[in-house]
Amino acid sequence: MMHTVLTRRDTRLMSLVAAATLVAGVLRYVSAGKVVPFVASAVALALLATLVGHAVDALGDRLGSGATGVVQSALGNLPELFVCVFSLRAGLDDVVRGAIVGSILANVLLVLGLAFVFGGVKHGVQRFDVTAAKTLCLLLLLAVCTLLVPALTAALHTPAAGHEKSLSIVVSVLLLVVFALSLPAATARSSAEPHEDVVADLEHVSGWPVWFALAVLAVAGVGAAVVSEWFVHALEPAIDALGLSQAFAGLVVVAIAGNAVENVVGIQLARRNQMDYAVSVILQSPLQIALVLAPVLVLIAPLVGASFTLVLSPLLIAALAIAVLVTVIVVFDGESSWLEGTALLALYGVLAAAFWWG
Repeated sequence: MMHTVLTRRDTRLMSLVAAATLVAGVLRYVSAGKVVPFVASAVALALLATLVGHAVDALGDRLGSGATGVVQSALGNLPELFVCVFSLRAGLDDVVRGAIVGSILANVLLVLGLAFVFGGVKHGVQRFDVTAAKTLCLLLLLAVCTLLVPALTAALHTPAAGHEKSLSIVVSVLLLVVFALSLPAATARSSAEPHEDVVADLEHVSGWPVWFALAVLAVAGVGAAVVSEWFVHALEPAIDALGLSQAFAGLVVVAIAGNAVENVVGIQLARRNQMDYAVSVILQSPLQIALVLAPVLVLIAPLVGASFTLVLSPLLIAALAIAVLVTVIVVFDGESSWLEGTALLALYGVLAAAFWWG
């Protein structure tokens, strides 16, 4: 029966999602200024992302770790994927590039920094499985370096300049192949599995039957697609009203709204001193952005009447390189502290501020 399936927290989350989506829908068609509809759709999108994460967790609990990896990679970034697709249709290419880079920066600097701060203040120096962390960091570094090649060919005026579209397609296909080949190793890592008491603490929805999780996922997916259209519709007026650049909107606002699940879970795990799982959750997300989301956007752009390449601005290139290199250095010793977290947050703030004007 339903009352044995849903916890009080599940019911509260679904009620919030329904209410936020209804408010965002009303504001989409009622004149309410330029900023309020944007904020409402962003909140609804973040809540839908959280609901998608709960449904994915439920399927993972039922289908096993291998299936969890596949489902998470395909569905975990649905809201952000929809936002990027609608942004491409609207010609907001800078928002999409900013969202891709911003998602990586938000996870490796903002979320990881917050996890180190909250965990370090409560527990002091924390330690985690350095082998698993190194593997994730190196894969992320290699993926980001591969993503930067089309931009570098244009910036350095090489013979490949002018062929960035074809090169972006080649890079995208190869990155997706790398992701497919990395799945068995990723799902086999024991550190990526939560401890039983962590699952209980975070109130994962393992009590959901498969049919119910699939139904919630389908409804949340459709909702994310609809709200993403409202979000992008409200984005340009809000950008003009707030004086934001497309790059900053994508780098900060879209990236944070689309990664609500990892933001909350990673910090909660760090506060519970479960750093192996926290680091894995946080670093898996930017890795999936680099290996899956960015390549998929390149390949599906023609299907929505757009053209999208991986040619980034010099500042985006520098921001990505700095963030990933710093993360690798910080993580490689297998220890974290609140001071390291504070430094990561400061770097994120500086990089975000650099894009305020464009």
